[in-house]
Amino acid sequence: MSIWWSLHLRRDAASVPLARRFLVGTMESAGVDPDVCFDLSLALSEACANAVEHGGEYDATSGGTVKDRDAWEDPSATASGQYRVTAYLDGEKCRIEVADSGPGFPTGGGPHTLERQSGSGLPDPQYASYPPVTAEEGRGLCLIEQLADHVHFGNRPGCAGAVVSFDKVLKWRKDALLMVS
Repeated sequence: MSIWWSLHLRRDAASVPLARRFLVGTMESAGVDPDVCFDLSLALSEACANAVEHGGEYDATSGGTVKDRDAWEDPSATASGQYRVTAYLDGEKCRIEVADSGPGFPTGGGPHTLERQSGSGLPDPQYASYPPVTAEEGRGLCLIEQLADHVHFGNRPGCAGAVVSFDKVLKWRKDALLMVS
């Protein structure tokens, strides 16, 4: 069984619960275990919130963002007013990717990949260092790393923008209609 979808969403706070509900609806309809649905929907919410907050078009010449243009001018998710969410439920795994057109992640060291091994849930400090206990923000990437089995933080090739992709092995409800055999 495979299910694939892609959404192009406005960089607006209201798009975050929309993406989350779309993912949860897909997984519930397929028969994915509720705990896995919760983990992936929370990770997706964090990735989308980052795209909304940090994903505007970046102008490298001025070191800042370019004035927003119409979000629907460019369906490839390069317009500053939008970002893209893609989800694949394929076999026993779900992969989710969130791409924006902001400044991306720091390039000192290239793309970052973290594959969690048994007992090693510590994030690489290059991107997902733990924020101070009193901080009111900055926990999103750490949460994604803790909720997913494999995480990749990188930049879009050839243009500005961050890409956060993560996947998780799926567990199925006993009454799942689309369960992998």
